[in-house]
Amino acid sequence: MVEVRFLGVGEPKPKRVIRVPLGLVSYLQATPLALILGAFLLLPLLMIVTVSFWDYDFAQMYPDFVTFNYTETLGSWVTWKTYLNTLKFAVIVWAITLFVGFWVAYFLAFHIRTSAMQSVLFLVCTVPFLTSNIIRMISWIPVLGRNGLINSALVNAGIIPQPIEWLLYSDFAVVLAMVHLYTLFMVTPIFNTMMRIDRSLLEAARDAGASGWQILTNVIIPLSKPGMAIGTIFVVTLVMADFSTVQVMSGGQSASVALMMKNQMSLLQYPAAAANAVVLLALVLLMVAAILRVVDIRKEL
Repeated sequence: MVEVRFLGVGEPKPKRVIRVPLGLVSYLQATPLALILGAFLLLPLLMIVTVSFWDYDFAQMYPDFVTFNYTETLGSWVTWKTYLNTLKFAVIVWAITLFVGFWVAYFLAFHIRTSAMQSVLFLVCTVPFLTSNIIRMISWIPVLGRNGLINSALVNAGIIPQPIEWLLYSDFAVVLAMVHLYTLFMVTPIFNTMMRIDRSLLEAARDAGASGWQILTNVIIPLSKPGMAIGTIFVVTLVMADFSTVQVMSGGQSASVALMMKNQMSLLQYPAAAANAVVLLALVLLMVAAILRVVDIRKEL
């Protein structure tokens, strides 16, 4: 029980005592967060699931309970190819951002001695985020285009006889733009985890005769796994939900689940898009659950 005391004005002793159960206090403390999550997370998800069972035509939706939205989604080979293409982008971008993000975080955490310089260099990494994703994405077009900077430099130097066509409007351009957009989401959690590593462990490993590679593989990488897991969740979920990068950088030659949902919504096929959203959400949650089973990230949260 918790005692709540109300003091009268100018009186040193309690005027009244109200006993409140501890369980009730816990519920009262959790109520604001529960209301916020319910209004802005659970309720929208419930609406999406509900709409996914509605019927529709070219003009409007009809409240109903039909399953053909899921039947068309899960029974179409085109849809499966789109999901596989999205997973392909997610795996490639994850692998590249993990490699780049780990070494950037490692350099900042272990090769920069002063915390002030670490902060400065980390802020330099965040400078591109002062502009929108769209601006940073389309900035690659004059670089990768047929008459862009790279092709012009290679042709003028005599390295290639004609411009390279696959630099832009291809899967390569999509992956490059996504890596540019999402690498920082991998750098930040890994850098945060590395800064928490006790430096005495590294000194103990050196005193025991471990080489730099052995310290990296046996000490730093295992202790950095929570940051890698958090960065993986960030990058994978962002790639799976990205449609603008796929649409612009592939020139309409590639597809993703998010782009498919965007096209369905533009055609007023909201129940079909909602069914795809539910399937995509279930897939992402399964991937996140698998990551959480492998790595315990509770210490980082």
